[in-house]
Amino acid sequence: MSGGEVAGILVAVFWAILVSFLAVALARLAQTLRATTKLVADVTDQAVPLLADASAAVRSAQTQIDRVDSIASDVQEVTSNASALSTTVASTFGGPLVKVAAFGYGVRRALGGRKEDVPGKASRRTVIVGRTVSRRSARGKRD
Repeated sequence: MSGGEVAGILVAVFWAILVSFLAVALARLAQTLRATTKLVADVTDQAVPLLADASAAVRSAQTQIDRVDSIASDVQEVTSNASALSTTVASTFGGPLVKVAAFGYGVRRALGGRKEDVPGKASRRTVIVGRTVSRRSARGKRD
């Protein structure tokens, strides 16, 4: 074998190894692309129903928000009506009721003063720092 033949064989072996290496790399790249294609197809198959469910949930939430808005406006109307009614009742019955209550209080005080003079009824007592004093004597000391 001559030097040229050995060099030719070495170049042929080198090219064979290089082609084999490239063939293996291309085969693995093809497997990776197939797996990626399958993964994208699976994600698409699962994403479409999820998007449909999300869309339905958003529509349902919008319906509930519309209902809550309607309820809130009804509550606001009821509150304003109750406020108006309260103002009307207070202005209509407030003055006369205060007068009746004051009259009743005056009558009770007037009748209560006479009942204290009735014998047999115990006078009220007040406790002042450890000693008991009747109300009449406590009032007399203040005046």
